[in-house]
Amino acid sequence: MGLQFGSFDSLCETAALVVCPLVGTEQGIVPTCYSRNVDVGGTLIFQPSTCFIHIVAIIMTAIMIYHIRSKYTAVGRKEIVTFFWMYALIQLIGMFLDSSIIPTANPAYEWFAAIYTGLVAATYCCLLINAFVGFQWAEDGTPKSLWALRIACLIVFAAGFFFAIATFKSFAGMSYAKPTALWIIYIIWPLACVPVYIISQLILVFRTLEDRWPIGDIIFGTAFWAIAMVILFAFSTTICDAIKHYIDGLFFSELCVLLSVMMVYKYWDSITKEDLEFSVGSKAAVWEVKDPLLSGAQDFPDEDSNYHGASGYGGGGGRGTAASLVGGVSGQQYYNQQSGPRRGGYPPAAGF
Repeated sequence: MGLQFGSFDSLCETAALVVCPLVGTEQGIVPTCYSRNVDVGGTLIFQPSTCFIHIVAIIMTAIMIYHIRSKYTAVGRKEIVTFFWMYALIQLIGMFLDSSIIPTANPAYEWFAAIYTGLVAATYCCLLINAFVGFQWAEDGTPKSLWALRIACLIVFAAGFFFAIATFKSFAGMSYAKPTALWIIYIIWPLACVPVYIISQLILVFRTLEDRWPIGDIIFGTAFWAIAMVILFAFSTTICDAIKHYIDGLFFSELCVLLSVMMVYKYWDSITKEDLEFSVGSKAAVWEVKDPLLSGAQDFPDEDSNYHGASGYGGGGGRGTAASLVGGVSGQQYYNQQSGPRRGGYPPAAGF
């Protein structure tokens, strides 16, 4: 059966998507081939290899978030970090759903699957909005920019969540037998957001940057994402049969999606420069001292100044030694006073 608009039948027969147990029929749609289960302490864990990728993705995302947050003055830092937080949350929920730690027969699975669907849609929305941050439609990091991002993601999340739960429970004119709205938000929406992001970033690089190396990050990220979709929806069954059910296409798809997300980070990092003048880092700052007290005597032409030692202070034809920070008098001046009252001189004069 070929791909049909609004139908998950062919997709779910090829790939074990999160929504597959809840659409098509009352029993859901079972993939033709899926990876073997493992028994851990009496609990069956589905898709163990994919769960491993979820864990790796969470760890890698945490590292990327740490590095983004350390670039205190980089453009779009707060906006892009939102995308990675959402991606990490998707991986966390996906790990529980793919592994069936939350069983598909459990009523909670429907709600978590709806949350997962809404998060996926909102994450692509976040990526789409981040595509325009570099064009400075609103100054990055300001309440206008951040709240526009948050509200847009919240609206898309609510729409995805509603379409999913209405489809799973068959209300509001939707049903699991005809999941057209869910198909649009789950399949069409990501396919619309990614090309817009790619084209906008290419325009940004060509118009505003002299360096062309970020184009390589865009190309690699695009390639990884495209490979992930092709593997998942075209070759998942072939891979599963060839490796005798140990790994299916979902494993390689999640791996390629992770690599594409890492390329998003690499691209953002390559086009942003931190303003070191206003950055706050762990390294000690190197300061240029411009205090005149720390300068040499040649900087002060006034020979009568106590800071330079006139002819009566330390000799030297009116050009004294450098001043110190202690009272503006250097150690040599202090111990070699020859004229005037011997107050403070050393050794003390007779009678003092």
